[in-house]
Amino acid sequence: MTEFAEYVEQRHERLLRAAYLLTRDRAIAEDLVQTALARAWLAWRRIDGDPDPYVYRIIANTHASWWRRRWRREIPTGELPERPDGQDFTSDVGDRDALWTAIGTLSGRQRAVVVLHYFEQLPLTQVARVLECSVGAVKSQLNRALTRLRVDQGIQETMGARR
Repeated sequence: MTEFAEYVEQRHERLLRAAYLLTRDRAIAEDLVQTALARAWLAWRRIDGDPDPYVYRIIANTHASWWRRRWRREIPTGELPERPDGQDFTSDVGDRDALWTAIGTLSGRQRAVVVLHYFEQLPLTQVARVLECSVGAVKSQLNRALTRLRVDQGIQETMGARR
C-alpha cells in the first residue's frame, strides 16, 4: 500500500481544497477528505489507472449525502478568530464573500461542477466521470450555474465597485 501512501501525500492538499470549496468549512472538509480516503483505501486494489476521478466522486457523493442529512444552521460568534500566521485576513474578503455567497446558492450538483471544473481545473470529461453523468449533463449544469452567478446581485455590486 505504499502507492496509496504516496497518493495521499501528493494529493491531500488538492483534495482538501476541493472539499473545502464544496463545504466552505475547514473542519467538515477535513472530515470529508478523511472519509473519502478511507473509502478509497478499501477499494485501492480495484482502482485502474488514475485514482483521482474515483476519489473526487467519493468526495462529491459523500458531500451530497452529508448535505442532505446535516443540520445547516449557522452558529454566530461575537468575535472573529485570529489567524495563526498573523496575516490580515480582511483583504479581499468582500470579493470572496460575494463569490462564496453566490456559489452557496447553487444546487449541490451545480456547485460540484463549478468547483471541480474551475477550482480543481478538471476537464469536463473528467468532471463527468467523477459525477457519473454525461459530458452534456456537466455542460448543462455548468451553464445553469454560470447563468445564476452572472445575475447574482452581490457579485454584480462587487464587480461594479471594482471597475
